Amino acid sequence: MVGSFLNVVIYRLPIMMEKGWRKECLEYLGQDSKNEEPEPFTLSLPRSCCPNCKSPITALQNIPVLSYLFLAGKCANCKNPISIRYPTVELATALLSVIVASHFGCSLEMVSALILTWFLICLTMIDYDTQLLPDSITLPLLWAGLVLSLFNLFIDSHTSIIGAVAGYLSLWSVYHLFRIATGKEGMGFGDFKLLAALGAWMGWQMLPVIIILSSLVGAVVGSLLLITQRQKKGTPIPFGPYLAAAGWIALLWGDEIISHYLLFSGLS
Repeated sequence: MVGSFLNVVIYRLPIMMEKGWRKECLEYLGQDSKNEEPEPFTLSLPRSCCPNCKSPITALQNIPVLSYLFLAGKCANCKNPISIRYPTVELATALLSVIVASHFGCSLEMVSALILTWFLICLTMIDYDTQLLPDSITLPLLWAGLVLSLFNLFIDSHTSIIGAVAGYLSLWSVYHLFRIATGKEGMGFGDFKLLAALGAWMGWQMLPVIIILSSLVGAVVGSLLLITQRQKKGTPIPFGPYLAAAGWIALLWGDEIISHYLLFSGLS
């Protein structure tokens, strides 16, 4: 059920942002924006419908995963194929949530980790689709990490604040150095805010693990996309999904990864 709601956020939030930007631009130019959107477009309005025939999706047709299977992956009205991504996100949300619950047990840490997991799923898919990391998700995530540190839930406030600052400044520095060296922008500001949020949740000690894991996965996936010609050379690749995946792994197994590395390297 949570995954079904995340699908709504993933699809609608970028559209809401674009509509908001357009309205602001029209207002700045002194043009009337009232006639631009005769109907409200929010996370709840208008009702979900088939993108092909526009027929409303009933409650029975909107049961996570089961409705997709019952309808054989097609619209009940026009038989247009329904994207496999909808049940995939729902199943992935359920699976990751079960892993988090089994790792932390019934506790406040589990509830907090579940919320972080759901936010990261949204950010991953939105960045994959649009190369945007909305402030309306990254900034609340950052503040949540700082607030939780007041109660020493995962880390203490001192470690959290340094983690947030170091997370932002590390990618900010890479961005400007790359821009000075090449004259191009290597990443977006949303990546800085996401790493700052992860630093606020897990502390500055986890930042090297997150950066190394995300860079390795990003390099491997990017190379595979180029080899299979699914990505053209010079086309930007979103970095947010790799940061999100690395942050989630570090939240659950970061300490074990660091311990095994120190043992393997002979530093421990």
